Amino acid sequence: MSPDEALDDGLAARAVIAVDGTLTEWSEGARRLLGHTAAEVVGRPAADLLADGSDLPTVPDDTRWSGTVTLRHRDGHPVTLWVLAHRRPPDAAEAIDWLAVSPPEAADHALADDSLVHMALTQSPCATMIFDERLRLRGVNEAMADLLGLPAGRMLGLRPTDIGSRPPNAELEENLRRVLSTGRRQDMQTYMKATGEDRGAHAWLARMAPLTDEAGRVRGVCVTAHDFSDQYRSRERLQLLNEASACIGTTLDVTRTAQELADVCVPALADFVSVDLLDPQEHGDESAGPPLPPLSLRRSAHQSVNKGSPEAVAKPGQVDVYPENSPQAASLVAGHTVVASGSSSDLERWLAWDPVRFQRVQEYGIHSTMSVPLQARGTTLGVAVFTRFRRPEAFTPDDVLLAEEVTARAAVCIDNARRYSHERETTLTLQRSLLPRTLPHTAAVEAACRYLPATRTGVGGDWFDVIPLSGMRVAMVVGDVVGHGIQASATMGRLRTAVRTLADIDLAPDELLTHLDDLVVRLSEESGGDDGTGEVGATCLYAVYDPVSRCCTLARAGHPPPLLAPPDGPAQQLELPSGPPLGVGGLPFESTEVELREGSILAFHTDGLLASRERDVDTSGRMLREALSAPSDSLEELCDRVLRTLLPPGGSSDDVALLLARTRGLPSTQVATWDIPADPALVAPIRKQVVEQLERWGLSEVTFTAELVVSELVTNAIRYGAPPIRLRLIHDEATLICEVSDTNHTAPHLRRAKTWDEGGRGLLLVAQLTQRWGSRHTSEGKTIWAELALLPDET
Repeated sequence: MSPDEALDDGLAARAVIAVDGTLTEWSEGARRLLGHTAAEVVGRPAADLLADGSDLPTVPDDTRWSGTVTLRHRDGHPVTLWVLAHRRPPDAAEAIDWLAVSPPEAADHALADDSLVHMALTQSPCATMIFDERLRLRGVNEAMADLLGLPAGRMLGLRPTDIGSRPPNAELEENLRRVLSTGRRQDMQTYMKATGEDRGAHAWLARMAPLTDEAGRVRGVCVTAHDFSDQYRSRERLQLLNEASACIGTTLDVTRTAQELADVCVPALADFVSVDLLDPQEHGDESAGPPLPPLSLRRSAHQSVNKGSPEAVAKPGQVDVYPENSPQAASLVAGHTVVASGSSSDLERWLAWDPVRFQRVQEYGIHSTMSVPLQARGTTLGVAVFTRFRRPEAFTPDDVLLAEEVTARAAVCIDNARRYSHERETTLTLQRSLLPRTLPHTAAVEAACRYLPATRTGVGGDWFDVIPLSGMRVAMVVGDVVGHGIQASATMGRLRTAVRTLADIDLAPDELLTHLDDLVVRLSEESGGDDGTGEVGATCLYAVYDPVSRCCTLARAGHPPPLLAPPDGPAQQLELPSGPPLGVGGLPFESTEVELREGSILAFHTDGLLASRERDVDTSGRMLREALSAPSDSLEELCDRVLRTLLPPGGSSDDVALLLARTRGLPSTQVATWDIPADPALVAPIRKQVVEQLERWGLSEVTFTAELVVSELVTNAIRYGAPPIRLRLIHDEATLICEVSDTNHTAPHLRRAKTWDEGGRGLLLVAQLTQRWGSRHTSEGKTIWAELALLPDET
């Protein structure tokens, strides 16, 4: 039914009066009642129809008015009517217009089936109304009339929208039409304050049932109203608890969890919610008991029904001090909820210590607060304060139980977040302490590195290292331990130490990975236990670069292969045999040798650099090659460019380790080599040639020491080694290296010479005269080497 059809249904007299008192609509029922046609009265002041010439009744604030008025008929005689008028819409800031309704005469709507109405009204145990096929009110009992706040006899013949202009009236009318057309029952729920009630809004259930005659034809609708506020509030509480379970604790971030608690409870439970937390104690110690006032609490989050939370006194992150007489301090000290309301002295005592809060209370009409301590696992975390000012009801005991249950769940999530943050910080500190703080400066490579912990998971066990080796060679390693947390970081530290130990004895890359694989297998057996849990797994890439030969030997154990960016070409991925991950055991590893041009860049990384939810690994690999191919004089800038290109702004979901190394070559003029016959008599000429070479290099300050070291090493090789024997001298700005190689695989070792022993002092002398010395095995035999530190040029 359209609004015009509803206005002119020919029964009740209806008129619409504009805010200025002008008639804008006039129904057929009004014409029958007063004789005036719509053309005669529309546009004229409604006061002209009053018989005594007075003004329209003044209704300043109410949205409805009812009373008796005397109007003048078209033929001049007065007509006394009962009129119901209400504002449309009722919640407008200023009146838009008024609908005035007068029910038809009782004789006009005498019902033929009064027995039906009588039975429905007398047998109904609750507030009841009867409507006919045209949605006219044909019967109403006193219980319903009391709820509507109107006399029962005055409403007969009116439709629901005549009785009131609130949205529930229109919804009721629509549901009545549906019952009349379908013949099926209909239920309608609403939350509102009944006009005739003094108490606040509550939940109503309107049950509509069709009334049929003996032939089964629908003759009307019976409406009964039920107050189901208890069930409604129970359902709301259950819904809030369900929402809290789903929405609180979605992350392991303390601030975000506190904000989720505030968001869930506004406006379902309170108009304003603040969450203040105690700062965690140093070293992660938990509070042994309730805190003592005055309390310093940090605002973690708040939420309000008003945009921008203007009621808030503290800003997020700000520390506020609460004295003993404040509800916050009282609830934390007592360990239970404290409710303060305007009707009690508690709220007044709270206001006494803070004039700013007193101003907020006065400004926004705050009438009730509820302070609930946040406690989890015996630890006091802070307090959540619930405030009401828009909702007129004070907090009830049921509200207290609901708030305590929601905050208890939030407290566990906050505690979990704090524990996670503490564990993550501990793990990250351990991880960074086990990684190299700075990379060594070597003559072989210029290196730069980056390590970024995961942002959404625990810290993993990614690591990298640059290890100086003998002969000015350098080892580069990058690895990734399976798993996250302290265990992964500790395992990473053990593996990095093992790699350095194995590198110190100059093992080939494939042989080093074999020993490392055995170590991981043993670690798995030690940590696995009887149930097989706690397995240790890792991947690793190990490379050794020799600046003299410019050759790089690489081997990998299940790790992503490195990328090579030549000085004048695009970056490409090196093809290396994969090898099994560490910890599989029993499978071989294979080395690959690559000759590198000076200025080439080797890029080692863990798989976290290429992992992404937005793209596949192939796309990430292409982006990495493009980033490395762009010219860059600084490896530090190149590291930053790679991370900006591949990682999202929020960080990676896995740890990322990146190691870039730009190779250097040692000129042949800095290397001297002699093939030595196995004749002790030739040691002296060799010493002379060494002295001459050192003079050509300008290293005469170390001539004496170098001559002694060469003499001892060559003599030892001739006496105990096997030909061919080779002597090599290598020098850079800071170091002179003496190497003697032979084909005997037996390595020498220091021993303590007795007083009358003629031998046994050679290596001891070498160890005392040099910075460091050692031996390494090769496929042809062994090499004994010693390093001498060069004095800085004082000129």
